[in-house]
Amino acid sequence: MNVFKLPDLGEGLQEAEIVEWHVKAGDEVAADQPLVSVETAKAIVDIPSPQAGRIAKLYGNKGDIVHLGAALVSFEGEGGAADTGTVVGRVETSENVVREAAPPSFASPTGARVGSVAVKATPAVRALARKLDIDLTMVMPTGPDGVVTSNDIERTAKVLAELGPPEPLRGVRRAMAQNMAQAQSEVAAATVIDDADIDAWAPGADISIRLIRALVAGCRAEPGLNSWFDGRTARRRVLAKIDVGIAVDLPDGLFVPVLRDVAHRDAADLRAGLDRMRADVKARKIPPEEMRGNTITLSNFGMIAGKYAAPIVVPPTVAILGAGRVHHAVVACDGKPAVHAVLPLSLTFDHRVVTGGEAARFLAAVMEDLESAG
Repeated sequence: MNVFKLPDLGEGLQEAEIVEWHVKAGDEVAADQPLVSVETAKAIVDIPSPQAGRIAKLYGNKGDIVHLGAALVSFEGEGGAADTGTVVGRVETSENVVREAAPPSFASPTGARVGSVAVKATPAVRALARKLDIDLTMVMPTGPDGVVTSNDIERTAKVLAELGPPEPLRGVRRAMAQNMAQAQSEVAAATVIDDADIDAWAPGADISIRLIRALVAGCRAEPGLNSWFDGRTARRRVLAKIDVGIAVDLPDGLFVPVLRDVAHRDAADLRAGLDRMRADVKARKIPPEEMRGNTITLSNFGMIAGKYAAPIVVPPTVAILGAGRVHHAVVACDGKPAVHAVLPLSLTFDHRVVTGGEAARFLAAVMEDLESAG
């Protein structure tokens, strides 16, 4: 048999969940005919057949998580577990198809384990936790010096039994958990907040476009915030082009598609790009290459609710600007109180590589741009 394995679906994507099979064992297929739809952390992708032939076996069922290089389909006829027909790139041989629940800690894209929590417990208590299938990191310890007791395990098991079976994280939410765990593990995050007085704006001003323009002004004032940092080698790359990751909230989870080269695009082009990008994300048809490579991030969470936040910086970027809910507030105007429209801002930065002064100057430049009339 000739075995076709899960190909490389893009940089950093190590696994995919089977969404739907388009063929079954015994089917005759043509080259490039869709075999299976899989969901990655980036999008839903149709994987085509690498060859014409008869399907001998399908590896995995709907909902299974398949790792890079694991067998997907075997074809009748001579051949081995070679990489013939790999869609993009070459992968290593593996025959494992795994159904996984979300683990208590995750592997970063570099392979390091992040998000792990040290737990104090005796061997007998750990054995009881294994018997009852209890994750020790979820247990609130009541023993001396933070030691988990058998009563703690039994209490947690009772609560979880009442809640019902857990929902394993899949696709986008699984990737979000991995990325956030990595960020919390690696980044020395600090946040500065302030308000921009936007009362001079014309009615109907495009908040998203003004925020992107202001972010560009901040990067010009402090280029170091538009950079990538490799914590393993302590090397920083200050980037000339500004590619903004735009946080998009969907029921499936958080997506961060990238709006490219924003400093050299006019407002109409940026708006068209934003609309197209959001439509592609909602349809889950955005290309994987449009979901990576951002140099800085923008989160306009105020469109939903909230004034201030401490947004998460995801490596290798070093800064994220959050915009809160526009509201009216009493401000001092020529020594007298006045009611103006105010836009709250929260800038989180990686303090390993960005100083507090650089962050403050960046935010000041953002505010100056936002407070202008147009």
